[in-house]
Amino acid sequence: MSTPRTIWVFGDQLNTALGAFADADPGRDVVLIVESRRKIDSRPWHRQRVHFLLSSMRHFARDLQERGFTVDYRVAPTMAAGLEAHRGEFSPGEVTASEPNSHAARALVERLGVRTVPSGQFLTTSGDFAAWAGTRKSLKMEDFYRRQRVRLGYLMDGGEPVGGQWNFDHDNREAPPKGGQYPWPTPPMSVLDDIDETVIGALPDSAVGAMPTGQWATTRADALVRLRHFVDKVLPMFGPHEDAMLSDNWHLAHSILSPYMNNGLLLPGEVCDAVQRAFDAGSVPVASAEGFIRQVIGWREYVWGLYWLWGPDYASMNELSAVRALPPVFTDPSSSAMACMRSCVGDVHDRAWTHHIPRLMVMGNLALIAGVDPRTMTNWMWEMFVDAAEWVMVPNVVGMSLHADGGMMATKPYAGGGAYIDRMSNHCKGCRYDRKKRTGDDACPFTTLYWDFLLRHDERFVRNPRMSTQVRAAQKLPDTGAVRDRAAEVLRLLDSGRL
Repeated sequence: MSTPRTIWVFGDQLNTALGAFADADPGRDVVLIVESRRKIDSRPWHRQRVHFLLSSMRHFARDLQERGFTVDYRVAPTMAAGLEAHRGEFSPGEVTASEPNSHAARALVERLGVRTVPSGQFLTTSGDFAAWAGTRKSLKMEDFYRRQRVRLGYLMDGGEPVGGQWNFDHDNREAPPKGGQYPWPTPPMSVLDDIDETVIGALPDSAVGAMPTGQWATTRADALVRLRHFVDKVLPMFGPHEDAMLSDNWHLAHSILSPYMNNGLLLPGEVCDAVQRAFDAGSVPVASAEGFIRQVIGWREYVWGLYWLWGPDYASMNELSAVRALPPVFTDPSSSAMACMRSCVGDVHDRAWTHHIPRLMVMGNLALIAGVDPRTMTNWMWEMFVDAAEWVMVPNVVGMSLHADGGMMATKPYAGGGAYIDRMSNHCKGCRYDRKKRTGDDACPFTTLYWDFLLRHDERFVRNPRMSTQVRAAQKLPDTGAVRDRAAEVLRLLDSGRL
């Protein structure tokens, strides 16, 4: 009989198609899965995030057992303690793992003498991305995306893009539809089973947010149901309102598949293959198929590559010297009269999820123009979102949202006033603040802080070709003193939870 081997599976690698399972033998190999109490108890995680991750891990363990594997599922003080206890009981000849998805986890397995193999969980390895980046003067996502299209073959007609153009993003920026009659189908729900209920019953006291409801699939079978639902019923209308925000519809035509790709229940290749098949069958317009595939093979893989390229120190960057603590509205949306924040943070509380525009242009925007510390904001989003991972949140918050890297990732800060939120949402209607005003007690805090942000950082951004016009407009305002005074008052109210 061959030497017993342990396959160590991390909680974001829940798929037997990944590297460590390539030559797995249920008759020989033992699978180790560890729940780290230190990790679970270390932060005020959202209840639905904790439940999603732990229930998915436990369901995966049960699936492996049904396939004939011996599974050692351990609840341990730490990951290292779990492995030590496993080695003491099972005495494996070798412990193998698919390459982990974070800097800390890779350092851990190296320290513990675990052999790692390429995981295949992403379509681009960190080495491939670094090689591409080494040939570029600038790391534009669009350039990377076009390379991905050619390399992977999605939506290609020979060497040219299907439809004659690479990017249909200009078709995907429509304002919300009027009238409140929305065409988007309600996302599927799952029935909570015995594993779900056990996890819910043991959620840590420090957890926050609404209790799980079955919104998030915790098995591969249910994740595949979500994929079929999106491709068959939602994808044909994906795109046009991709950037819209609505207080009375949280999902619009978004796929809501990111949690499953991020913990391994779904793989990006199979998701994009399903979209390609639907397009080939004529059931999906090219703009919808292209817009979604761009999110997966373009943006998602780009963020993954940047996380590894720039290393662990990138998470600590703070080029704008932002030091404000997280305002109370992020933990208690009822503390604010800002309709957009009440709605968006309320969605996070209710479901541990919002789509990318509330993340970037409402919550991230407020953190940017108010000067919230980047590490604090990154930690909050990591704790609150069901699809969060360090590789996701660090580039998206530090680079894209808060411009804390000084422009390494995005050529301009994504700062905006109330006008953008009003154009792309229904939040401003009925709000006590007037998005057109920058001064006065009823001035929109976003509008006030936007102009103040430009004035605070005018020397830096006046030299930025994409920002110089706005900065010069701010410098020419007839009421810059009043704007600064109102901004100081807004910040005091924001910090005290009375805005």
